[in-house]
Amino acid sequence: MKKERSMLTGNPIKTIILFALPIMASSMLQYNYSLVDNIIVGRYVSNEALAAVGSVGSINSFIIGAALGLTSGFSIPVTHAFGAGDGRKAGRFAGNSISLAFIIGSVIAVVAHLLSTPLLKLIGTPGEIIDLSSAYLNILYYGIPFQMLSNNFTAISRSVGESKKPLYFFSFTVVLNFFLDVLFVKTFSWGVEGAALATLICHIIAAALNGGFVLFRLKKIHISKYDLIPDMKIFRKQIMLGIPVSLQFTMTSVGSMCLQSVVNSFGTNVIAGFTAAGRVEGITNIPMSGLGVATQTFVGQNYGAGNYKRIRESVRRIFILDLAVSVVMSITLYLISEPVIMLFMEEFNPEIMAAAKRYILAIAQCYSLVAVLFVMRNTLQGLGFTFANSVAGVGEFFGRLLVAFILTPALGFDAVCYAGPAAWLLADVPLIIIYIYNVKKKMTTKEEILTC
Repeated sequence: MKKERSMLTGNPIKTIILFALPIMASSMLQYNYSLVDNIIVGRYVSNEALAAVGSVGSINSFIIGAALGLTSGFSIPVTHAFGAGDGRKAGRFAGNSISLAFIIGSVIAVVAHLLSTPLLKLIGTPGEIIDLSSAYLNILYYGIPFQMLSNNFTAISRSVGESKKPLYFFSFTVVLNFFLDVLFVKTFSWGVEGAALATLICHIIAAALNGGFVLFRLKKIHISKYDLIPDMKIFRKQIMLGIPVSLQFTMTSVGSMCLQSVVNSFGTNVIAGFTAAGRVEGITNIPMSGLGVATQTFVGQNYGAGNYKRIRESVRRIFILDLAVSVVMSITLYLISEPVIMLFMEEFNPEIMAAAKRYILAIAQCYSLVAVLFVMRNTLQGLGFTFANSVAGVGEFFGRLLVAFILTPALGFDAVCYAGPAAWLLADVPLIIIYIYNVKKKMTTKEEILTC
């Protein structure tokens, strides 16, 4: 295999930004699945339907986030092998990750169907929307194996320096999702079930398109039929890397579910406002998240190639860049919040808007904290130090738990609005400590990092 050099030489910041731009666009398109569902349901069904779709966000993150977190870990050995110039090993890791993603995704889909309704009851979903929420989830969860495959194929592409092709595929499926949403929800009047069905169809198509490219058209890595045969030794290595990332998503989501249970106590309008504001926040998260994913690939390839000095110097510059981006995104979040939130309502509702704006203001004041989180977490993940993800997840969990059960009874909805910043702060502190004392000073041999 001809060794890929774009991540290993040249200006690192320029390389990361150019690589991150298609990732940001892809993330925006992926995010539009739920965003379009929310807008179409809110405008053409009811505020109750919007609240129903929005109230499942924490449960969705708990189940699907945990599943997709695994695939993020699966791709780390692919990145390291590719950076080291070992194409045969990269193909073997990639092929096993595909089989593993589908097997685990199928198991999680079964478990998700069993847990969805009990979890909705556990977080106190209001009686008037629980049936709608359950109906939405029970269709959506058939797509988990396909989401895991699509996410894994995308991770393989990015591991070898290809970030543009996934963008093209997601562009097509997002446009398709919009038309299917309008057809199923507005024209056929299938309600939240129609929105879920549209998303399910698009997940299946996205997996097929990404899979076809990786298996048959991606020239930088070759995956043979033999590579798709499960190898238990490789499986164990990938699972050990993937579990901490998955646990981070799980713990963060459990904290979010605790917080959602508190939000549910404020009524349907506040739930709808919290949902709409969260969707706006998700949009402005994308640039920082995209830079984080690009940083992970950059760090992973250079780690595989043994370019430790290049990693140390580049992370400092990426850190400054992401902080600057967070300031721009804070201003953008505040400026776009009201017009975007209006998209979710057929008629203006002052209670929904008031709740949404209170949440947005709190987040905009503290966005630098999430920038630190993305840089530190993805850098450590790129090095293969995925245990740090679990540590960060614990911090985020206790941050949201503190707000949900201690501060909210005293401060009301204002405390809920600062739950995210509290979670980010408690995740940032251990990540910075881990990077400085357990990685940065030991980045001399691969063995030291993998065993620290």
